[in-house]
Amino acid sequence: MPNALEIVEVDNTRLEDVLRRVEQTLEEKDAALIRAVFKSYVYVTDLMEDKNTSIRRLRELFFGQRTEKTAAVVGRQTEKPEGTPPLGAAAPTEVAAGEATLAAEGDTAPACPGHGRNGADAYGGATRVDVRHPSLTAGDACPACGQGTVYEKPAGVVVRITGQPPLAATIYQLQKLRCHLCGQVFTAAAPAAAGDHKYDATAGSMIGLLKYGSGLPFNRLEGLQGHLEIPLPASTQWDIVHAVAANLAPAFDELIQQAAQGDVLHNDDTTVKILALMDKNGRPGALTSTDSEDNNADERRGLFTSGVVALRDGHKVALFFSGRRHAGENLAEVLKRRAAELPPPIQMCDALSRNLPGELQTIVAYCLAHARRQFVDVYDRFPEQCRYLLEALAVVYRNDASARERRLSPEERLRFHQEASGPTLQQLHGWLTRQLEEKLAEPNSGLGGALRYMLRHWDKLTLFLRQAGAPLDNNICERALKKAILHRKNALFYKTPNGARVGDLFMSLIYTCQLNEANPFDYLTQLQQHSDQVAAGPQNWMPWNYREVQGLGVAE
Repeated sequence: MPNALEIVEVDNTRLEDVLRRVEQTLEEKDAALIRAVFKSYVYVTDLMEDKNTSIRRLRELFFGQRTEKTAAVVGRQTEKPEGTPPLGAAAPTEVAAGEATLAAEGDTAPACPGHGRNGADAYGGATRVDVRHPSLTAGDACPACGQGTVYEKPAGVVVRITGQPPLAATIYQLQKLRCHLCGQVFTAAAPAAAGDHKYDATAGSMIGLLKYGSGLPFNRLEGLQGHLEIPLPASTQWDIVHAVAANLAPAFDELIQQAAQGDVLHNDDTTVKILALMDKNGRPGALTSTDSEDNNADERRGLFTSGVVALRDGHKVALFFSGRRHAGENLAEVLKRRAAELPPPIQMCDALSRNLPGELQTIVAYCLAHARRQFVDVYDRFPEQCRYLLEALAVVYRNDASARERRLSPEERLRFHQEASGPTLQQLHGWLTRQLEEKLAEPNSGLGGALRYMLRHWDKLTLFLRQAGAPLDNNICERALKKAILHRKNALFYKTPNGARVGDLFMSLIYTCQLNEANPFDYLTQLQQHSDQVAAGPQNWMPWNYREVQGLGVAE
C-alpha cells in the first residue's frame, strides 16, 4: 500500500514568492501554466475549508454536471433544426420530419407542465366544506335590483392549508363518577370515533409511507414526533408496520400474480445491506445451505434489492425483492405464476447475464439507454464519434415520444418505428461496423468497448423494430429502484430478512399506487379497514380498481 501524501501548509505570501522565482527562471508560457496550477490549488483549498461545499459540488466542479441529455452532452447546435439526424444518417419519414420541423418552428414553446399555481382541483386529498349563503337560496328575489331572481352558479373556492404533525393524537378524557356510599364508579363511554385501538389504520399507513415511500428512518420520525410533543418511539413504529404488513400481504401476493401475466416485464437490481446476513466486519456473509433453497447459489455473498416493473392492460405493477437472489432469479419466481396459455412476455433489462430468468422463456430486449450511456461516458475523449451516435439515437427517442403523444397501438408504433427509425439505425449499424473493421477506433479504448458492446447486442437493443410493444430502455425500472436507493441512503440497512420483506411489501404497494396515479395513503388505509374482504378477493383490491369495484367513490 503506498504511503499517504504529506500535507504541506503554505500561505499566499509564500506561494507568490515561489511564483516570482519561477517567472524569473522559466519561459513565459511555462510560468503561466504553473501560476494557473497554483491558483487552482488555492481555489480548491478554499472550497474544502468552506463547510457549505458538498462532495457533489466538488464533483461537478472537476467533472462537470452529469446529465445524459444529448443537448447537454454535445451542446445545442444552432446551424440545424432539432429534428435533423446526424450527417450521413437516414432522414426520418415525412411524418416524423414534419413533427420535428413544427417543434423547431417559432421562438415560443408551450409552458412545461408543473409550472404555475395549483388550482383547487389539484387538492384531491383536501377536506371540502360547503358554505351556504347566509340569506339567499336559488330562486329568491335579487336584493340588489328587486326585480330579478338569483340562480345557482359554480361555487367559488378558497384554499387554506394548515400544518400538523405527521401523526396526531387525540386524548379523550372520560368523566368518572363515584358513589360516596357504595363506592361504585361510573365512567363515560368513549365516543365511536375513538375506535378500539390506540393506533388506527391511518397511523400504520402514514408510518409506512414516510419510512418506505419517502425514506424517513424510524429514529428520525421519532425525533420529529418528540419535538412536536406526540411521542412515537422507533420500536413502536416497527411494531405497527410489522402488524400492518400481515393485512397487506394478500394484496402484495396478488400484485405478484398480476405482474406474472404482464406483456412487458422490466427488471434490474441494486445493492442492499441486511445486517443479519453480513459478517462482523460489515461484509455480506457467504450463503449457506440453510439461507436459500437455491442450491446453485452456494457461497454467494452479494445482497441485492431487485426491481420488477410489469406492464399489462394499461396498468403498471412494481415489485421489490431484497435478499441474495439476483434480478433474474426473482423474475423467474414471478414468472412461475404465469398462466400456461399466455405467450412468452417481453423482458427488458441490461446485458448482465444475472438478469435473465434461467430456463423460463422470455423475449429479451436490452436497454438502449444503457448502451448509449457508454458513449456519454467517453464523449470528452471522442467527441466526434460519440456525437454522431448520440444524435442518431436522438432521432429514435423523438420518434418514440411522438408515438406516445399520438397514442399509437403497439402494432402502429412498430410500423412507425420501422419507417421512421429503421433507416437511421440501419445506417448507424453500418457506421459502427466501419469504426472497428477499418480501425477508425482503437479496439481497446473506451470508445472501442462501447462500439463492441453495441454491435454484440444489436439485435436485442433494436427489438422494438421487430416486436410490437418492445420498449426502448429500462428507465422505468431504474426509476423504481430509486425507492430502494432512497431508503438505503437514509436508513442505511435492514436489520433482518424479515425487516427487508416488510420493506419490499410496502415499497411495492406504494410505488404501484404512484405508477397508477392512486392515492397510496388511502389505498393502504382501505386495505387495513377491509382486511377480510381483501383476503377473500385480492384481485378486487388493486390500486387501479379498488375504488370502482367497491363503490367507494373518490378519496377524501
